Amino acid sequence: MNSRGSSHRLSSSASRFRNRISFLMLSMFATMASFYVAGRLWQDAENRVHLINELDKRIGQGKSAVSVDDTLKIISCRERQKKLASLYVELEKVRQEGFVPKHLTENSETLSKKKLLAVIGIVTSFGRKNNRNAIRKAWMSTGAALQKLEEEKGIVIRFVIGRSANQGVSLDGEIDSENEQTKDFIILNDRVEAPEEQAKKIKLFFSHAVDHWDAEFYAKVNDDIYINIDALGAVLSSHLDQNRAYIGCMKSGEVFSQPSHKWYEPDWWKFGDGKSYFRHASGEIFAISQALAQFISINRLFLRTFSHDDVSAGSWFIGLDVKHVDEGKFCCSSWSSGAVCAAA
Repeated sequence: MNSRGSSHRLSSSASRFRNRISFLMLSMFATMASFYVAGRLWQDAENRVHLINELDKRIGQGKSAVSVDDTLKIISCRERQKKLASLYVELEKVRQEGFVPKHLTENSETLSKKKLLAVIGIVTSFGRKNNRNAIRKAWMSTGAALQKLEEEKGIVIRFVIGRSANQGVSLDGEIDSENEQTKDFIILNDRVEAPEEQAKKIKLFFSHAVDHWDAEFYAKVNDDIYINIDALGAVLSSHLDQNRAYIGCMKSGEVFSQPSHKWYEPDWWKFGDGKSYFRHASGEIFAISQALAQFISINRLFLRTFSHDDVSAGSWFIGLDVKHVDEGKFCCSSWSSGAVCAAA
């Protein structure tokens, strides 16, 4: 019995001793943790005071007018501004060395070492191969001669066409076959080729052209118009100092509200009681500067179209700070001396 009692007391004493050791260790760790946290808080407080003092010195105030968080944001913003300024410097160096945006380098056919004078889109359609061949023979050229025109005069010329309502039929195949031989088409795969879609087709042409070629001007021409390339180049070169030029044979005219009329305009009521179109360039040929082509490309989803492509194009520039150039040499009614164009 005495042996069992003595053993029990020893076990109890050992247990209390272990509990005291554990408590002592926890106390030591808690004390050390408190010192560590207090030290960090003191260090952070000193850093914050230093930042506030530095900011006060810079803004010339004896008392901070902003919070510490705002101070840190200001410092971060200034660092980003320095990085941004450095990037601008590097970007300017790259531009001076002749580099171009990535989307221009993806297609070696459309890459140009220097800025072009103009990109001309000849709007055509199915069943008009004879017109295209006549243009190729008369003023557009083909093959090496077409490439030489691009390199020497800085003028790119392409026929512009959409796809048939049922893609893959013979009409599309004929265009693809013709393009394999001539390589002078812009084929708008997402646009159905139809007379009522002409205005939307023009809009897509300008968007496509400005995205693929870096040029001063972008021009639209009908496929029954003959062009004097040298005269066109001279006229466009005379307007290089105008960043937002809309050049053409400017006209206006009556808006027809009778559905049976050839030039019927479904939205006739939008043109007021006078039923007269605003001033716009004739659709036979007109040219716009790069800034306007970029405007069309960026806003193509929001630019509405009317029944006629020339009216639609003119409407896109209403309300913009655009220079309307009424160029008599763009009036194709006759081939006079120095004229740019003539109707077939």
